[in-house]
Amino acid sequence: MITIRKEEARDIEAIDQVTRAAFEHHPISQQTEHFIIRALRAANAMSLSLVAESDGRVVGHIAFSPATISDGTNSWYGIGPLAVEPSFQKQGIGTALMRAGLALIQEMGAKGCLLVGDPNYYRRFGFRNVPVLVHEGIPQEVFLALPMTGTVPEGVVELHPAFLARE
Repeated sequence: MITIRKEEARDIEAIDQVTRAAFEHHPISQQTEHFIIRALRAANAMSLSLVAESDGRVVGHIAFSPATISDGTNSWYGIGPLAVEPSFQKQGIGTALMRAGLALIQEMGAKGCLLVGDPNYYRRFGFRNVPVLVHEGIPQEVFLALPMTGTVPEGVVELHPAFLARE
């Protein structure tokens, strides 16, 4: 049985461990994801942070943080990292975290979400490449958006500077 809930202070070390383990052998990771989470937390920039818990143990995590778009559109959020402990992967935990997070962030007034990731995985949630949204330095095919209103902004996207954290 998996429970999805908001992060609590007691979860911080477990989130760090789950994130490190999830990305340790990921082919395109530079193993900085746990630094990103720490930097988002230190900047008080996590708009939403959820954990997946199994038998009282944190086995997954997802973070949402504000994103800026050069056309001035607000209420868009960057998603990431999304991490599931390797022994719990491919059991629907990432999907559950994503669906719960998207529902909650929309309740908070989000107009859309952005992420860098595998289009084959994230398409199931409605994410797609939107050519009028660009994140400089990121290949367009892996920069994905999920508009939550009828309006799609146009411009250059910047995720929180914490995404550049390397330590």
